[in-house]
Amino acid sequence: MKVSIEVNGKKEEHDVEDRTLLVFFLRETLGLTGTNIGCDTTNCGACTVIMNGESVKSCTVLAAQADGQKVLTIEGLGTSQDDMHPMQEAFRQNHALQCGYCTPGMVMAAVSLVHDNPNITEAEVREGLEGNLCRCTGYHNIVKAVLAAAGSGGGDL
Repeated sequence: MKVSIEVNGKKEEHDVEDRTLLVFFLRETLGLTGTNIGCDTTNCGACTVIMNGESVKSCTVLAAQADGQKVLTIEGLGTSQDDMHPMQEAFRQNHALQCGYCTPGMVMAAVSLVHDNPNITEAEVREGLEGNLCRCTGYHNIVKAVLAAAGSGGGDL
């Protein structure tokens, strides 16, 4: 089937198999490999992207379901190391990553959280990121980064 999805502000039209997951469409069809595949079962959140302003785990969304929708990936947040999104910058400044595998999904989920609640509390950050797993940091610096970004445009889509 043919899908038309706006990805990072650019309209993308491609033929895909009916069963193609959004994560594979992004990675294999568009070459946007910042969206990671961690579990294929919606448990880890490594594949989190923002669709129509809401964070979604792209391993559980079919590309066909995203037809006509707007998708934002980690590549669409900041254009370079010199032009990072406030959430990306907060993760860097607060040492909120180690191996980095969960980071794209964690950043995207955090942007959505702060977008929905700019005055977010520590407890709300912890609850809101429950579906995104990090095996390295213990979450302390991730929570610190999200709170820091909340005051500096970290929810800008």
